[in-house]
Order: sequence, then structure tokens, then C-alpha cells
Amino acid sequence: MTAIRQDAWSQDDDLMLAEVTLRHIREGSTQLSAFEEVGERIGRTSAACGFRWNSFVRKQYDEAIQIAKQQRHKRNYMKKQVASLPQVSSITMFETDERPIRMEQGSIEESMSIDSVIRFLREWKMTYQDLARQIRSYEKSLKDREDELYRLRQENERLAKEVNIVQTDYHAVNDDYKTLIQIMDRARRLTVLSTEEEKKPRFKMDANGNLERIE
Repeated sequence: MTAIRQDAWSQDDDLMLAEVTLRHIREGSTQLSAFEEVGERIGRTSAACGFRWNSFVRKQYDEAIQIAKQQRHKRNYMKKQVASLPQVSSITMFETDERPIRMEQGSIEESMSIDSVIRFLREWKMTYQDLARQIRSYEKSLKDREDELYRLRQENERLAKEVNIVQTDYHAVNDDYKTLIQIMDRARRLTVLSTEEEKKPRFKMDANGNLERIE
């Protein structure tokens, strides 16, 4: 039994979902069949694929969806044209001096149907070229986004390194500041003690044994 994934959707998952769904639309199949096919490929439920398509992926492929629908209509039209081609009911032979000429009934109607098929094929070719240009445009847009993502990642790494350097410098400056404050506080206390010692009165004893204050 295939495990049901619970992780986030990747760009490859979204791209596969878009490609398979657009193919089913072109071929006249249902989107539910597309969701079931994608689910089997990437290990997700068809409901999860349908929700992802309607909530996110579909919005990015509006033009491609319209082209796929046009291709489906032209595909159905071509099937009808081919089905309506007249069958040859009889063959008439005319003898000439050179060779027999065979005339088929319904040849005019058949040639008209062939013209319709040729016209359809030309339109199909134009539609295919439009779709190819659209795909190249999407590929270019995807590449530009990948390049932008790579550039942003590089910028993020550079900024992260600068932040680490600034944080390291901050800690060093902070430590130096604390050391300086301690030195200044110690110097202030030493200055106070020296001043207090200078203010204390001093005495000396004279020849008669009396204490005399020294200024």
C-alpha cells in the first residue's frame, strides 16, 4: 500500500499536477482522472491533488487551460469531420485511348472534407506553436524565479554572516566596557582613600614630650 504523504508540495509536484491535468483537459478526460493519476505518482490522495489544483496551481495556468480547452474542441471537431467522410458507393470506369480513368462518387464531398481537415491541421499547428511559446515563456519565468531565489539565498547568507560578526564585536565591546567601568570604579575608590588619608591630622612629639600637630 502506497504511503500517503503529508509533507509540503514542491515545485516538481505542482509542475506534474499542472502537466497531467492540462493533458487530461486536452484529451477530453475529467480532472478527477488527472488527480487520481497524479496521486498515484507522487503518493497523495486525489482529494489532496484536487484541493492543491483549485487553491493554488490553477491560478498560475489560466492561459494554458484556455489553450487546452481550445485544443479539446478542435480535437472533437476533427473526430466529427473524419466520421462524416462519405463512403464510396460505386466506381465507374471510362476507357480512353491511353488508360482507364476511375471516377468515384462523392469525390467532390470528400475533397471538401479533406479541405476541412487540412484547415483544421493548420489551425492545430498554430495552436501548437502558441502553446510551445507559452511553455517557453513559463520556463523562462521559472528560471528567472529560480535565479532570484538563488540570489536571495546568497544575500541571506551574507547578511547572516554580517550579523554574526556584529554580534561578536558587540560582545567584545561590551566586555571591554565592563572592564573599563571596573577600572574607573577602582580608580575612584583609590582617589577617595588617598584624599581621606591626606585630610587626617598628623602629630609629632617635641623635646618636652608634648604632641604637636603638623599641618
